[in-house]
Amino acid sequence: MADKENKPSKGETFALGKDNYKWLLIGIGVVILGFILMIGGGSEDPMKFNEDVFSFRRITLAPIVALIGYGIIFYAILKKKESPASSDTL
Repeated sequence: MADKENKPSKGETFALGKDNYKWLLIGIGVVILGFILMIGGGSEDPMKFNEDVFSFRRITLAPIVALIGYGIIFYAILKKKESPASSDTL
């Protein structure tokens, strides 16, 4: 009896649709791009300061790109899955 409770029924599907997963992967890619833009700015000599740490790319652009990526992920999770039964039935 316990085995029947754990088996999925025919009507059960994934929580997210194919389109949601596509947006989710795009968002993850954009977040990774944002973190890649933050890389660098170190100095070979620890006694010498490198001004590249405070460049526009690392301080402004990279966090904005990462936040846009997180927004895309948020959209992908909250976007309603389109069901095939509800296609233009007026």
